[in-house]
Amino acid sequence: MRIRTLPAALAGAALLLSGGAVLAQIEGGSRGAAPVDSGSAYEVSGVTVDVAGKTADAARYSGWRLAQRKAWVQLSNRLGGGGGLVSDGTLDSLVSGIVVENEQIGPQRYIAKLGVLFDRSRAGSILGISTYADRSQPMLVIPVQYSGGVGQAFEQSTQWQQAWARYRTGNSSIDYVRPSGSGPDALLLNVGQTQRPGRGWWRTILDQYGASDVLMPVVKLYRQWPGGPVIGVFEARHGPDNDLIGRFTLRVGTPDGIAQLLDTGVKRIDDLYQQARRNGSLRVDYSLSPPPPPEAAVIDDLPTDETADANTAVLTGGEGISVIVQFDTPAAANISSTEAALRAIPGVRSAATTSLALGGVSLMRVAYDGDPAALKTALEARGYQVFGSGQTIRIRRVAQLLPPDLPADNATTG
Repeated sequence: MRIRTLPAALAGAALLLSGGAVLAQIEGGSRGAAPVDSGSAYEVSGVTVDVAGKTADAARYSGWRLAQRKAWVQLSNRLGGGGGLVSDGTLDSLVSGIVVENEQIGPQRYIAKLGVLFDRSRAGSILGISTYADRSQPMLVIPVQYSGGVGQAFEQSTQWQQAWARYRTGNSSIDYVRPSGSGPDALLLNVGQTQRPGRGWWRTILDQYGASDVLMPVVKLYRQWPGGPVIGVFEARHGPDNDLIGRFTLRVGTPDGIAQLLDTGVKRIDDLYQQARRNGSLRVDYSLSPPPPPEAAVIDDLPTDETADANTAVLTGGEGISVIVQFDTPAAANISSTEAALRAIPGVRSAATTSLALGGVSLMRVAYDGDPAALKTALEARGYQVFGSGQTIRIRRVAQLLPPDLPADNATTG
């Protein structure tokens, strides 16, 4: 829950006596949690205050005033503004929200840990810095949690999805699209869908959520014994092919620290995605884009029954059949190597790339003397995964399985 202004907040102070205001926004529902606001505000978290006043409301008001001042000094130092203070009236116009992380309210004393959100454009103008933020194209997020060997995404509410709902993404260079778990989310965004590489259905889902690509942050929780340490293995994955961006482990001493474990994991996975975007390894899969209209398509439609014989004669000199092969081309070298691999198969008369999409999925037309099922068998024998059948197939190299051993624990909490 976000408090917009100090006077309005004090009028509803009784609603926040238990603290943890952010959690109040994501409670409720059995299948998911609504994400907190992801506006592009500057956030300063963990500001501690301990003040006294004539009444509880006066102490709280003074505590929030003090938090605004301390947060502004931290933000100014962080952004190179020198750490100078401004008037309370100016701060009131700059602060867009107060987040209550933890608070204790007494008759004449207020102790709390607060977060302060500053309007980006106004704060930037006072500090004399640019407020431009370079962000990625919209990325649909499907958090997948494995606990006790069972995987869940939005089928039911999970602690991992709640951690992503709590995370403030305004300062990230990744434009996350975070579903709440309501409506059709449980049907469309499940663990099974994350395992399907078919682009057609992914295009439909991404269009439903207004996204250009998909990210699958995964956590696997291992409980050492009841009430004992919990190890979380985190994986940042991307795209319909479930490509691995990075992997790390975290550990807490007791199950009470799982929420902190997952919050830390979300932050580090976001860092991995941002780093991957900077070095170019996280790019939108353009095979997820809608196909061009027929009049603008590069490749002709497959031959109809009336013209099949004529087209086959042109391609193969009167023998064999024409097969369209879709294959991944992350680099130019993959084109020649895949063409050479196809030409080496007995019965293949020619193999030529007819539609090139570097970084995506290209198309190759293969003239083959024989049954398409035999071509599929020959490709599988040479280490390819083959999807589809008949005269249109999709191939890709079999990915190497990750070793089952856990990497060393590199961060400990709890």
